[in-house]
Amino acid sequence: MESTHVKLNLTENAIKVLQRRYLKKDENGKVVEGPEELFRRVARTIAGADLKYGHSREDVARTEEEFYEMMTRLYFLPNSPTLMNAGRRLGQLSACFVLPVEDSMESIFEAVKNAAIIHKSGGGTGFSFSRLRPNGDVVGSTKGISSGPISFMTVFDTATEAVKQGGTRRGANMGILRVDHPDILEFITCKDNNNRLNNFNISVALTEEFMKRVEEDGEYELVNPRTARVVKKLRAREVFDAIVRHAWGNGEPGIVFLDRINKTNPTPQLGEIESTNPCGEQPLLPYESCNLGSINLARMLRPTQGGGKMEIDWDRLREVTWKAVHFLDNVIDVNRYPLKQIEEMTRANRKIGLGVMGWADMLIQLGIPYNSEEALKLAEEVMGFISSEGRKASEALAEQRGVFPNYDKSIFAGTIKVRNATVTTIAPTGTLSIIAGCSSGIEPLFAISFVRNVLEGTKLLEINPYFEKIARQRGFYSRELMERIAETGSVHEIEEVPDDIKRIFVTAHDITPEDHIRMQAAFQRHVDNAVSKTVNFPNSATPEDVKKVYLLAYKLGCKGVTVYRDGSREEQVLSKGTSEKATGEPSGETETQQGKISPRKRPDVIKGTTRQMQTGCGNLYVTVNEDEMGNPFEVFNHIGKAGGCASSQSEAIGRLVSLALRSNIAPEEIIKQLKGISCHQHAWSSTGKISSCADAMAKALELYMTRGNGNGKKKVDVVMRIGACPECGGPVEHEGGCAVCRNCGHTRCG
Repeated sequence: MESTHVKLNLTENAIKVLQRRYLKKDENGKVVEGPEELFRRVARTIAGADLKYGHSREDVARTEEEFYEMMTRLYFLPNSPTLMNAGRRLGQLSACFVLPVEDSMESIFEAVKNAAIIHKSGGGTGFSFSRLRPNGDVVGSTKGISSGPISFMTVFDTATEAVKQGGTRRGANMGILRVDHPDILEFITCKDNNNRLNNFNISVALTEEFMKRVEEDGEYELVNPRTARVVKKLRAREVFDAIVRHAWGNGEPGIVFLDRINKTNPTPQLGEIESTNPCGEQPLLPYESCNLGSINLARMLRPTQGGGKMEIDWDRLREVTWKAVHFLDNVIDVNRYPLKQIEEMTRANRKIGLGVMGWADMLIQLGIPYNSEEALKLAEEVMGFISSEGRKASEALAEQRGVFPNYDKSIFAGTIKVRNATVTTIAPTGTLSIIAGCSSGIEPLFAISFVRNVLEGTKLLEINPYFEKIARQRGFYSRELMERIAETGSVHEIEEVPDDIKRIFVTAHDITPEDHIRMQAAFQRHVDNAVSKTVNFPNSATPEDVKKVYLLAYKLGCKGVTVYRDGSREEQVLSKGTSEKATGEPSGETETQQGKISPRKRPDVIKGTTRQMQTGCGNLYVTVNEDEMGNPFEVFNHIGKAGGCASSQSEAIGRLVSLALRSNIAPEEIIKQLKGISCHQHAWSSTGKISSCADAMAKALELYMTRGNGNGKKKVDVVMRIGACPECGGPVEHEGGCAVCRNCGHTRCG
């Protein structure tokens, strides 16, 4: 039949990401297919599964055109492995896998081997280490001592590092430990060192019993999984607070509500769900995989009859949902699975995960603020519609093709006949949303405007297209204004932007953490699996703020939570805007003599603020003085007791920091060097763990940079972002436990 021709409307960034990560290349690395050919390759391969169910070649050709049109119109995209591998030799199309880890050396290293095979094929893996005997427990065969789950996690981590996934995706893992495992405290702290377990996201599996004890302020039992005996009791709130404190410190561990996940397990007779995929949105049984895809809500709109406004095109959304369920069910049949056990389990349950992206874009086009009751109501309406229509599509497939093989062991037995044990999942859509040119998943906008690196030394101002259009229509657009917005990414404090526009164009840091959780919960109510969502906190947030969000997530029915406090990872950098003011450079010039730098002279009068920092050696008082532009110029330290080694060393570090500042060394570089240095005595404060006097100094300077000068005035000329991409230097955002570069598509989990 005649081929449908759809003009691809890809952004420059989408084309670059496709060329870099998705399109076929020859042995020399040269791209040998275009975007249209990629979508044709995928559509043809996935539609081909219909032949297995008695469809004619003409029917299959029509389905191929439907799939091709759905993808080229950017209405729907499947997960990355499907785009990369469908119709190619590898043929592995799934993103998510869970592998069992039993309490034996054979099982542990079998899981390591299987994970390496999966990573090589382009997938990510989840593990529960809860069945492993604790550190210090007896090893029966040798009468030796067990090293415990965390030591074995490093083996998995090292293996992952060694396997590069075909040059396109690096392996990612989820490590989960039950809160009642004897090694839980060691697990909670295992990623304090940011150089350790970098290929893992970690989450603590919280039980209903544990949460009940947290509410009551009672004790709960730790159980040795080898003997099933209680070995110790801990105060639940202290453990919960430890989880909170470390998540506040660097975003890990996350939490999953394990009993809640198993309450909606569609096949409880097959076993208990113990783990999820690396981003937490896909709970799976051992050896299960799941195929994910996302509907682009930004393109599910139409103009109202009167014109001038937009409304949801429910008919289009229904049609795309049905086609997407058909597509994802077909993926199960054409997939080449990395392991026989995975093929058997996946085909037996036929789980699919249909989700969404472009949610923030949909709200903007409808004129609805992300952080509003109207948005929460619409979230339930939209996801409820997709869930309902998706289930109907699965029922229709069951009539044509039969129910999934484990149907009789499922919660559906004797009720409705369905083709798929699960239908819906909200996944992170980092690179997919770049290809689709829309906002990521159900996240709010990352930034209204930001600087994008396009070539070595060349920067391009990236502006949200909806904002630019409105700014031009309303007459407040200017290049200078867009550059000022790029300094922070937000229009929240920009006077030239009208208030009604500020309400609609909110970013991840303009809304409260509670708003993030409420949105996650609204979607979760209509999702079979789980929801990937990052709850963003400002750098000034406290552990108590994180705790409130965790408890709210539990109260509202979320299945897990991932948090990220700005600047909380040591490798994070301070990102600056494009204007001269935003460079953060102190006024005045350094003097250079024969290539050497001389520090700026100190004025007679200078102002600053002093902050008390608790350290293992006592209270450290850190004074930061400003230059005339309000930038840090010098640092003085005074430790509680005069004299002694601690006092002299803190004074010496202060002098060297001052020398660096007066020589125009960026404060963030100084922070980066000092932060995390550890001594034998640690301390805890409202700002988290203080590892040494040097660490305290760095954190005091960092607080000064991000919170302001002690009068509550926030410095907006230097903005804490999530970091810079290691490949291109572009802006990076966190999404479901992974960092995603909006510039080149680079992703990193763990």
